[in-house]
Amino acid sequence: MAYAVHDSVSIRYAIDGSGPAVVFVGDIGLGAWQFAWQHGAVAGPYSAITPEPRGIGRSDAPTGPYTINDLTDDVTAVLADAGIRSAHLAGYGLGGLVAMATAMDSTRVRSLVLIGTPTCGDAFDIDRLWADPADRTAVEAATTAILSDAFRRDHPDDVERIVEWRTAEDASPDTVAAHRAALADVDLSDRLHELTTPTLVVHGTGDTICSPDQGQRLADGLPRGTFRPMEDVGHFAGIEASGALNDALLGWLVDHADRDVDA
Repeated sequence: MAYAVHDSVSIRYAIDGSGPAVVFVGDIGLGAWQFAWQHGAVAGPYSAITPEPRGIGRSDAPTGPYTINDLTDDVTAVLADAGIRSAHLAGYGLGGLVAMATAMDSTRVRSLVLIGTPTCGDAFDIDRLWADPADRTAVEAATTAILSDAFRRDHPDDVERIVEWRTAEDASPDTVAAHRAALADVDLSDRLHELTTPTLVVHGTGDTICSPDQGQRLADGLPRGTFRPMEDVGHFAGIEASGALNDALLGWLVDHADRDVDA
């Protein structure tokens, strides 16, 4: 594990594997568990970098509210600390907004993979996604909300494991409030034309946290956006359809491995 420092705030991150860098930008209030299904597929041929955003895990938790610039600068600080000149960013949900905002203001981003991501913060149901990790019953309900009926029926052990991870790793109410403040006024819908970074937009057709229409609108508004729906899965397509998403992710990385990015 390593720590990057931005404005006296330490951001903890893990880096595994070698090769081109892939940075996973997490959804609001959730621990690094959300990328467990992608980490193993990426680490090895690529450097898989998983930061814990400020306030989550063992990163510092400065008093909020935070700004979107705080969150994007934290990502950039991790890249700088790891000596990464350029990287692919993969973001879940509101983490996808942070990834996009980072790409708009940095020349370090090779490509983007955005999963269950809206064009603006208010098009996202945070209250159904996150629950206080101290309240196991609430965490179980929130986990039900992010997964399809079929997945919960067919993978009860995985569901139980996710609940355990969430009670151990997810953010406190104060941290989520600070992150909400950063994302409350974020609306990138009018700036999508500025983002010329190649972007793969993945969205579960059964996503009840962020409407699939948001994913289609996002891809359509990007100069180099590609839309990939995942049929009959919920918000976390990378969990429910991990094989299909990992294939799409790895294929995307191969296709964009040689894109030139300035240091």
